[in-house]
Parts: sequence; C-alpha cells; structure tokens
Amino acid sequence: MTMKSIHLKTVFCSVLLSALFLHSCSLEEYNPGAFTNETLATSTEGYETLINQCYFAMERFYYGSADWMSLTEGDTDLWTYKANESTSYTQWFWFFAGTSPNTTYTNNWWNGTYDGVGACNEAIALGDKPPYTTEEERNAKIAEARFLRAVYYFNAVEQFGAVAMLKEPITAETLTYSPTRTDPMTIYQEVILPDLRFASEWLPTGTHATTTTPTKKAALGFLAKACLQTYEYGSTEYLQEALDAALQLISDCESGGGKYNTYMYPTYSEVFEESNNWENKEALWKHRWYAGTDGHGSSNGNYKLNRNDEYFLCDINKFGAREDNQETRLTWEGSVSGIFMPTQHLLNLYVQNDGTLDPRFHQSFTTQWKANKSYTWDESAVHMYDKDETVIGKTLKKGDPAIKFIMPQDADYSTEKQNEHKTDYLLIDYNHVYSDRNNNVNMNYSYTNVTGNYKNDGTSENLFRYYYPSLNKHNSSNYYVANASKQRNGNLNATFIMRMAEVYLIAAEADIYLNGGANAAKYLNKVRERAGANPLTGNMTVRDVLDERGRELCGEYCRFYDLKRTGMFKSSDYLKDTHPDLARFFDPNYALRPISTTFTATIINGSEYQNPGY
Repeated sequence: MTMKSIHLKTVFCSVLLSALFLHSCSLEEYNPGAFTNETLATSTEGYETLINQCYFAMERFYYGSADWMSLTEGDTDLWTYKANESTSYTQWFWFFAGTSPNTTYTNNWWNGTYDGVGACNEAIALGDKPPYTTEEERNAKIAEARFLRAVYYFNAVEQFGAVAMLKEPITAETLTYSPTRTDPMTIYQEVILPDLRFASEWLPTGTHATTTTPTKKAALGFLAKACLQTYEYGSTEYLQEALDAALQLISDCESGGGKYNTYMYPTYSEVFEESNNWENKEALWKHRWYAGTDGHGSSNGNYKLNRNDEYFLCDINKFGAREDNQETRLTWEGSVSGIFMPTQHLLNLYVQNDGTLDPRFHQSFTTQWKANKSYTWDESAVHMYDKDETVIGKTLKKGDPAIKFIMPQDADYSTEKQNEHKTDYLLIDYNHVYSDRNNNVNMNYSYTNVTGNYKNDGTSENLFRYYYPSLNKHNSSNYYVANASKQRNGNLNATFIMRMAEVYLIAAEADIYLNGGANAAKYLNKVRERAGANPLTGNMTVRDVLDERGRELCGEYCRFYDLKRTGMFKSSDYLKDTHPDLARFFDPNYALRPISTTFTATIINGSEYQNPGY
C-alpha cells in the first residue's frame, strides 16, 4: 500500500478524555445492530478499517497539516514572523509576545492525540481477532498501530509534558473525569520505546514508493530519535540504544540498503527535487494526503492540508512588478504570503569559517523572483526603494528579474552593491533587512538619498524587510484547486517526516554524550560532504550538532524538540545570543505548550492538570 486514503467516518466513539466531549456517542448507548469493533475485527478487511482509523488524527492535525509546522519550528531560534511584524500570529513565534497566553490554540492537537491513541489502542487490543494466516502478517499490522501510537505519544510528551498514559481501550468501567498525568520518562519507558522496538522488528521493509505506511527504517529512525530525546529528562540510559539504532541504518545505507532499504542521495539538491518526491529514497517516513475524488477533499477537511509550501514565502507581491492574478495563484509564488521568516541566526549558520556560503543556503532558499506583470518605475517607487532618479521610467516586462536578495558572502555581492541604486530590479541587501549589531531584523531604514533631489527622510519604516530568503524545501507544482477563485489549495506531494541525514546527526550527538565525540566529526562530515560544505575539524560539541541540524533540517519539524533536548530552553541565555526578540518573551515554562482549557474546563481536576505558567 502506497498511501492511506483516509476518508472514513469514525466507526467507533473516540475514546478518552478530550475526545469524549467531541462525540455524541455514549459508552452505554444501545446498539440495535449489534455492530461492534470486535465484529469488525473478525475479518482482515474489517481490521484494516481499524488500522486506517489510526491515521485519521495524524492526517488531520499533524505533519503537513495546518499549523503543525508552527508547533515544531515556531518559538525557536530559526524563525520569526514575516517582516518581524507583531500580529495575532506572533503567538507562534514569540511566546505570545508578552500578552496573556492563548490556552485554547492547542485544542486540535490535544484532541487529535487522544483520538489517535484511542484508535491505536483499539486496533492493538483486537489484533488477535482477524484470521491472518501467519503471525508475521498479524504482527506487521499490530506493529503499524504501535508505531503510530508511539509517534502520537512522542509528540504529546514533547509538546505537553506529563499527559495521561492510556494503553488499553477505554470502557465504561475505566472512564474517568479526573485523569492523572504520567511523567514523560515513564511514557517513554512503557509505551514509546517498547512500541518502536516492536515496530522495528515486525514492520515490513517496504519500497521507496511506500508512502504513509511506516516501514522498518521508519521505526528504527524514530527509535533512535526517541531514545536520544530522553536525554532531555536527565537520563543517559537509552543513549547507547539511540546510537545502536542509528548505526544499524547507517551501516545499511553505506552497504547498499539491502536490509532496510536505506539511502542517502549523493547531492543535497536531489533530496527535494520534485521528481524524487513520491518515491524519495532518503525519506525514512513520508506522508501524502488524500484530496477527494471531487477535487474538494474529503469530509475530514483534507483539502486544507499540506500547505507547508506556502508557509515560508515572503510577501513578494508588495512590489509593483508582482501582482495577485489567476495565473500566479496556481503557483508557489501566488497570492498567499507565508508566515515564517528566517532569523538572522539561521542565515548566519550558512556562513562558513572561510567566509563562503554553505551550498545548502541557495539550494534551500529562494532569493530571486521574476516579474509577473509589466511594471514601470515611477518617482514614488524610486523614492520608496532608495533608487537613483535615472531608474524613473524604466520598465520591467513579465518574466524579467524583479526581486533579488543578496548575502555579503555571495560571489556577485560587490558588483551588485555597486549598482544597487541603479538596477531596474529591486535589490535587497542582507544588511537592509538584518542588523549584525542588534542580531535582529531592521525595522527602520535610513535612506541614502543618492540623488539629492528628494527630501532626506532620515529613518522611516523599512520596506525592504518584506523580502527575505524563502525556504523552498516544500515547494510543489503538484497541487489541486478546490474553490471558485481557482487558487491552489494545498499540494499532493509527500512531506518528509524523517530522513536519513537526520540519522547521521543523531549518531553524532549520541556519540558526544557517550564517547566524548570520538566519532562525531565523521558523522557530521558525512552530511556536510554530501552538501559540498567545508569539513569540520577538532572536537565536536553539542552546539556543533545543533547548528548542523539547523542548516540541514530547518523547516522539517525538529527545532522545538532540538532546543528542549539540548537544554537551550532552561534559561534565556541561548536565545539572547541567537534570537533577542524571542528572548524578550521567554519563560522556561514555555518549553511546554498549554493544555487546552477547552479540555481542562471539562474535567474535575482541570486546575491541577494545566501546565505551569498558563
């Protein structure tokens, strides 16, 4: 199976806690048809329905879905809100920007977690019912449910901390409105790690085309990831297991992938080439969404999902040579501007010790855009963007270069700067947008007033800050249209939840903790060599690994967890150096998200259940 087409109505009442209050069915409800999950599970087809149900919440609320990127990459050192503006969206990037925390915005993920866990528990408990001919077949299906349960709980404890640990289906006898919280390490020890071990043993190997359905390499990758994450809680017990699981995949990858089908592309650019998307060899686990046969998505709202490609686009249509029109609405560079702006720290991570740019920068970020309409510079625009008066009257035709962002390390930087005020395209200098002195975004701009024919405005709003490098890892031309305006409404490409390069970085970090980093440089340089970056030398530190993860994995659902695991959220010191705007609003309590007050208001012990600081 290459894809889960999940468009089923819920076949049983969602279980436990928050999900209880979202469904009308009752555990005591009379069932005249005598239809039960037990009955459904007595056939292999019916049991497959129960397995499919395990994906429902994953598809609707997690990887690639609306705003999940914000919970895994937002509130970190790598991203700020577009143009560094302060709006309602700032809660995703600046720890609520000093305002009262929104304690309801996590409701979907809280509910989704327990919908998913409940479905998995049901499938696991009934795994002995279907008439599979071999235990291998049976265990492979159970392993699928256990893998998903582990992923649900992994994200739950990293987002919320101690949560209710449920390993069995809820019954009338076990239902409670006074749930207790279980500490993260216990959940790792009793659910996450055992489930991933079982999955790594019994899941099939699959092929490069296997999508959504997890395979052995996905289970081993997540086992390495989860074991490493336990270091966050002061435990070293599982670090060797993290390294061992990583090395199993590395050994397989470097010997041809015969056991687990692991692979790393020879070049970094190949990882994100659209031609490699559906059968991406480097992805350990990837997911595609179902659009619906009518082009409007299914009843569970899938038409809204996988908008990752649009989340990172800067506001290019603010420039006159760009417009929102029917043609461009169907491209990545369409009418929707993103919300993720790279911080100065993220861009500076790509500057190597010799002053050159890591090749991954221009392969990961779009920095040039073409005009999509004819545009003539007038006096107002020339003044607005600090151009020479000789630019007045120059015309850009559709398809001409319109916007170009340059870094001081670019080979053509000096040449571009010489003509900065005379180019007929909008030239955006890194130093226009970011301040090395303040390690921040420049909100104001002091006009050069190159001709002397304009009034010297002094310092005013920095209009250059709306144009910045835009992460293109998630770009897609494989989209569908689902509304009257003919604007693209999500894409059909897979999103990569975990890929092989991360395994090398996990091995490097685990090696530092276990062996003082004796082999860490080897693992880090494997990733850097593939990217064409300069090799690292000397003794590697956790900070070296953290920086490399930023360069390689930015925008791939990792950074919030990385900062938690490496201790960077224990105080504001790290953020003061890397993201001062975020540091202003930092509180160690914000290393955990608020449990939705929609839920806490419903249970008896809600005031005790909420995380500190909310």
